[in-house]
Amino acid sequence: MLPCPSHIFTQVKNHRGGPICGRRGGGAPNRAPKSKILVASKKGWSAMSRMTQLSSPLLLGFDDIERLLDRLAKSPGDSYPPYNIERIAAASNGLTRASGTTGDILRITLAVAGFTREQIDIAVEDRQLTIRGRQDDDKSRTYLHRGIAARQFQRTFVLADGIEVRSASLDNGLLSIDLVRPEPERLVRKIEIRDSG
Repeated sequence: MLPCPSHIFTQVKNHRGGPICGRRGGGAPNRAPKSKILVASKKGWSAMSRMTQLSSPLLLGFDDIERLLDRLAKSPGDSYPPYNIERIAAASNGLTRASGTTGDILRITLAVAGFTREQIDIAVEDRQLTIRGRQDDDKSRTYLHRGIAARQFQRTFVLADGIEVRSASLDNGLLSIDLVRPEPERLVRKIEIRDSG
């Protein structure tokens, strides 16, 4: 086994049993598989389980949220198109109890200048709001200088349970998508304790 440099205090084994330490070829540090990390000590290799923010024994049934957070951490950080997310209070947006919606509205505004309604697709699937835009090159034009390229984009937002897309509009190059976030009902249920026999 190759020794790690002196500035590394622990050795970590990868899934093939070889050591992982430091940086290889000037790149990012090598990483062990997520499920188990083997750490070197004087007594040999010992398994260390991966700790997460949601690994408390008091938080039950949050596996889906943990997977969503992992997926968001791995998603590329593309900055196009720029967007805003704002909260509009129910009192200021004209929603009343008579309309059946009492919660706030979340508005996502994307700057999509140059895109038409036909070039933008909005879909909700498996609690994900996906906005795609596609512009095709116009082959009939001859450019002397081209500083504005035809672009494609995809922007994905993960929606919490109960959030629904209310409407979408495109005005002056700004795509606005309104999401309804209803007030959750407060339910209290008494659990009866039965005899085990």
